[in-house]
Amino acid sequence: MTILIIEDEAITAMAMQETLEAAGHSVLAVARTYEQVQDVLQKQLPDLAIVDIHLGRSTTDGITIAREITTHYLIPIVYLTAHSEPQAYQATKDTNPAAYLLKPFDPTELVTQIEAAYERFQQGRVRRPDSELPLMLPVVKGYRKIDPGRILYVMAAGAHANVYVHDQEKPYFTSISLGRLEQYLTTPNFYRLSRSLLINLDYLERLEQHHLYMATHAKPLDISEAKRQELLRQMTVVRTK
Repeated sequence: MTILIIEDEAITAMAMQETLEAAGHSVLAVARTYEQVQDVLQKQLPDLAIVDIHLGRSTTDGITIAREITTHYLIPIVYLTAHSEPQAYQATKDTNPAAYLLKPFDPTELVTQIEAAYERFQQGRVRRPDSELPLMLPVVKGYRKIDPGRILYVMAAGAHANVYVHDQEKPYFTSISLGRLEQYLTTPNFYRLSRSLLINLDYLERLEQHHLYMATHAKPLDISEAKRQELLRQMTVVRTK
């Protein structure tokens, strides 16, 4: 699991990071302010965020930051607080927290709670079978309805993204980021090949040493050897020997 820690106390943040990484999880970043959180989320989305309710060094408190995260992204929130304050719990209700942890935290409880919280969050996500609901993609001058099954790949363009569709040469330019759009493309055929590229495996037609080719799209996409090997592990490969 990839985890974002939002905590302004360096010792606490370091202890959490060491505990989580020892348990096999990856800490995406430790953010101390709202601005740092925004920078992280523009580049990559975590599976879960641990948020300290009281951030003394930030002009924005933890609850407000969590509210901003849950408004724009499907990310479970685990709150961290030094006190079991009823008022704080009431204030966090609209962010639908997955769990609460008290400081100082117990390492075993930290790992157990976040894993259980993430599992509950995943089980609670309601999806239409095969995730075939059409997408209303924000484009220039409004929205464009797109069938997710027709998407070839999505390429990041800074804080925005280009969406390439089957049997269409030019992409749709959308005002949202690749990371945010990825949350709506949840079926196993969509595979995040890199920070800037999400592909639909159903349309992968050919894979060469440094390039991959998508059906109906003549231009090859560059791929590193490491990513090529990673991609091959996602498929059944007929070996020559």
